[in-house]
Amino acid sequence: MLEIESLYREMGISFPVLQFGNKIEEALKERFEAIDCTAEYNQLKVIHAMQENRVNAECFNYVSGYGYDDYGRDTLEKVYASVFHTESALVRPQITCGTHALSLALAANLRPGEELLSAAGKPYDTLEEVIGIRPSNGSLAEYGVTYRQVDLLSDGSFDFDGIKSAIHEKTKIVTIQRSKGYQTRPSFSVGQIGEVIQFVKEIKPDVICMVDNCYGEFVETIEPSDVGADMVVGSLIKNPGGGLAPIGGYIAGREDLIENCGYRLTSPGLGREVGATLGVTQSFYQGLFLAPTVVASALKGAVLAANIYEKLGYKVVPNASESRHDIIQAVELGTPEGVISFCRGIQAAAPVDSYVSPEPWAMPGYDSDVIMAAGAFVQGSSIELSADGPIKPPYAVYFQGGLTWPHAKLGILMSLQYLVKEGLVTL
Repeated sequence: MLEIESLYREMGISFPVLQFGNKIEEALKERFEAIDCTAEYNQLKVIHAMQENRVNAECFNYVSGYGYDDYGRDTLEKVYASVFHTESALVRPQITCGTHALSLALAANLRPGEELLSAAGKPYDTLEEVIGIRPSNGSLAEYGVTYRQVDLLSDGSFDFDGIKSAIHEKTKIVTIQRSKGYQTRPSFSVGQIGEVIQFVKEIKPDVICMVDNCYGEFVETIEPSDVGADMVVGSLIKNPGGGLAPIGGYIAGREDLIENCGYRLTSPGLGREVGATLGVTQSFYQGLFLAPTVVASALKGAVLAANIYEKLGYKVVPNASESRHDIIQAVELGTPEGVISFCRGIQAAAPVDSYVSPEPWAMPGYDSDVIMAAGAFVQGSSIELSADGPIKPPYAVYFQGGLTWPHAKLGILMSLQYLVKEGLVTL
């Protein structure tokens, strides 16, 4: 133990900060055991899906050009469909990020004159231009798709009366964002999402229910597709890529909807038949295999962060004792300096670019300056240790990721160390 303390000290963690963190960690053993139990279940689920679909060494072959008959790609999509218990899936490196995956799913299944309804209030910032809330070239609004949203109630729960009133004959897709995004609302459990989907389907059975599943995969033992979602959408450089996927996104769901997504991704008439994987397939498989245990590490980090910062008097969402439904931990630090110091601490704990000092900047797709800390092996990978937030009230920082539990712990301790060093926190 003394050797560990010595190495922490060498890396910049003072004894008071380490002692404070270790004391809180000691009280979390039961929570961590429950997280490990969920990871064990999800690990078995992934292995079963791979065995069921006869994954073999041929799946890892390099395919270029048009990508016709890419056995590994097609098998991987069957594996994803098995994991998410859906009819079909689209899992491609040509899907560049989570926003692209969501945009693709929406544009593929909405037509002029139809309406998109958000049942969870304001969508994530980068979707505002996709939808056309903020004008942008190529938005859904430019193609004659209308949009409305039902804001959440003051306690962060769904407004069922408002949803009922908002659904009408033109409502084609109802979207639900599982994670909080840059909001300090609760993230939704799969059970809560299932209640909304059932409610919507009773009002209009032919409505397509789509769930933005980013940051939520493998946090619970079931996914939104298990409770009625017609499409679940996410990024491979978040949870399901396990830190190994270098790019990519997925859409899993009903066969007809996924077929439409394939045509939108490539070209009418070509669809899912083309799209070379260019040697990344093995990383996709191996990342998915590791994802349940990687997500468990990130969850433990989020729980530790919640308990540390709540103990220091900050508002945290979720709070220290609430159940977890995604890997994101929001901490309201109250000042721009607090957000910046926290992020600089996370950066200082990174294996890559640890010497870099992050600064707020006008990041594309956001309406305010944003600071991002992520010394990652895969650029922008938020399943790796990272923290970010907009520089605007309530000055909340959003912490997520950690491929291993020791790294997640180091990151949280380093964020606290930087706040102590700047005189913003007193232990």
